[in-house]
Amino acid sequence: MSKVLLVHAKGGPPLGHVLSRTAARAEVHLLALSALPPAVADPARRLCASVVTPDEIPGDAAHRSDLVSLIVSRAEAVGADAVLTFSEYAVVAVAEACETLGLAGAGGAAALARDKRLMRRTWLQHGLPQPEFRPVATEADLHAAARELPGPLLLKAAWSAGSTAHQIIRSPHEASAAWARSRDVMAESAQLGYAELHVAEADADFVVEQIVTGTVTDWFDEPGWGDYVSVEGVVANGTFHPVCLSGRMPTVEPFTERASITPALLAQEAQDRIVDLARRAVDALGLRDCGTHTEIKLGADGSMWLIETAARFGGAMTVPQIEDVFGLDLVGMLVDHLLGHPVEWPEQALTPERARGAAGSLVVLAVDGDGEAWRDRKVWDFPSVSADIPLSRGSELSVVAESSLTDGSVVPVYDPAAGANTMAALCLLSAATPRIVLRDFEALVDALPQVLPAARPEEVSA
Repeated sequence: MSKVLLVHAKGGPPLGHVLSRTAARAEVHLLALSALPPAVADPARRLCASVVTPDEIPGDAAHRSDLVSLIVSRAEAVGADAVLTFSEYAVVAVAEACETLGLAGAGGAAALARDKRLMRRTWLQHGLPQPEFRPVATEADLHAAARELPGPLLLKAAWSAGSTAHQIIRSPHEASAAWARSRDVMAESAQLGYAELHVAEADADFVVEQIVTGTVTDWFDEPGWGDYVSVEGVVANGTFHPVCLSGRMPTVEPFTERASITPALLAQEAQDRIVDLARRAVDALGLRDCGTHTEIKLGADGSMWLIETAARFGGAMTVPQIEDVFGLDLVGMLVDHLLGHPVEWPEQALTPERARGAAGSLVVLAVDGDGEAWRDRKVWDFPSVSADIPLSRGSELSVVAESSLTDGSVVPVYDPAAGANTMAALCLLSAATPRIVLRDFEALVDALPQVLPAARPEEVSA
């Protein structure tokens, strides 16, 4: 039986989903760079031939601190036929390890799909549409960019994920405060394990870009959708294969994602144009063998701007949603491909007409539908949510335990700079159509502060 080394770190699809699909294809050896979620720890030990942390791998401290060498040595020790990760924070290290081992992987260009500065420079060289931008390494760089670029601007950490450390700069005098806050948030995120694991001092790298104006009315037939979509796909032997499109609810300021819905309810002509731009974006990066997740902002009169591309599948519940809606086990298909087995990827991006229903994932944040903070502190309690919030007939709601607080935990105050780091839970909804998923999510967002129990003062202070 083929052997796979799976490198686990924070982020990406739920580990339980990834493990079960990988274990169905090969003998799995798990290298845990982050602690396993409690809900997955026992299943992981049943499904995997081995589960180790860096401290359990032989070698001195210097060897263990070099992540690529660590992955290579573990892969050689278990005789891995493939090495992969689904975490944004480990993508570059795994790609470099695969290069060393001579195994299929994202390739030497993986960093172009990770460092937002390199990504935008590459797209600029290929003439692809994107916001005007400047790389930022110092506060002085940011002040210079704020004077040169038309505002408002968005400051981003070059190696961040999940909208972490985003700061809107509406006038040049806000640059210093934005710089200080973003750097503080990146340091806090690193303490939580949400940081690049391979590149030293990656938390010091930033990019600032013009905020472009998106629109919904030119793309969707009804209100409620966000003004951007993602194209889910895969690169196999250097060829990009689009799988499908996912739509969004509007983001929470500054640009924190609230919900993803599969499939996106777009007309065929619009989907074709979006997929074409995603293909050009992925091709420009030169990726070789990996999942892809490309986000695109939608503008008036058919205009579009690239937001970013990742050399891995979309995070949260994107992969389970695709399996639910289109019957494609993307994890298992990618494992098969990396092991050299033939895989039939979709010939073109699947459309809503091919879907068997719809699915979406909702990030529970302590903000209402207008993006305003809840007035009172609440306690997360999924039984109350499932029992007291009416959904459409046939809709099924579940909570992703490994990505959520335990029932009885106080919901964090939403921090715009921290993005998804302040989420309370991740919920999955299956329904008959994308439209129903969107409306049920709107109902959930409106009802959550009413149905969740109030936090007691002693719980908040604790």
